[in-house]
Amino acid sequence: MTMGDRLRELRLRKSLSQEEVAKQIGITRSAYSHYEINNRQPVYETLKKLAVLFNVSLDYMIGGETVRQETQVSPEAIEMIRILNSMDQDKRKQSIDRMMAVIRQAE
Repeated sequence: MTMGDRLRELRLRKSLSQEEVAKQIGITRSAYSHYEINNRQPVYETLKKLAVLFNVSLDYMIGGETVRQETQVSPEAIEMIRILNSMDQDKRKQSIDRMMAVIRQAE
């Protein structure tokens, strides 16, 4: 099974459109559709976002046999990733630093 086949299968299992997947990981629908038809390969960062979205390992994404990760990713976490991806690099770093400070205080 190719990576594109696997992406399509995972997307359909979640009943998502290509547009919805693309929006959630911060790319265009056109770019995502090229992944599904094996015209392009996603860069590492995009692969990580897809693995999180579909709750699978990177190994599984690229054709390995490991099926699913044990951790579940909440819709809120996916939304946070989408928001962070929409920010410029400086704002993203500031936001992550603030979140980390809040997490450290809560420990």
